[in-house]
Amino acid sequence: MESPSARNLQPWHFTVVQDAAVLAEVNAEATAILSREGDIFYAAPTAFFISANRDNDWAKLDSGIAVQNIALAAQSLGLGSVILGLPAAAFKGPRADYFAKLLKFPATHEFAVAIAVGYPDGTKEAHPVEDGRIDYVR
Repeated sequence: MESPSARNLQPWHFTVVQDAAVLAEVNAEATAILSREGDIFYAAPTAFFISANRDNDWAKLDSGIAVQNIALAAQSLGLGSVILGLPAAAFKGPRADYFAKLLKFPATHEFAVAIAVGYPDGTKEAHPVEDGRIDYVR
């Protein structure tokens, strides 16, 4: 909630889901649409869904900043997190309105990003930085 946003409009809405059945339903819809298998929430007990005001040009960027803040806060508490885009499929499929209502998105908002939070089963190395990703203009 303290994340910066363009002109401080705070164009987001946060839905915190700890109901395993709801997460399973979103997972089933998204994986069916994407023709994928597995749990896109990585068995995390909590997922935050951030919906963004569709009339705000900066809402999805601002939501990305907010989700990063959640990831950093989780890390500081000894929790793990995974920022997720795959749930978007559930909000674009034939049951999009159902899921938006289920997750209490305001009528003016659409899915922006989600994050799964829980205790990690293990650790992994940081992603390598690929060559050519940074240029300097001096």
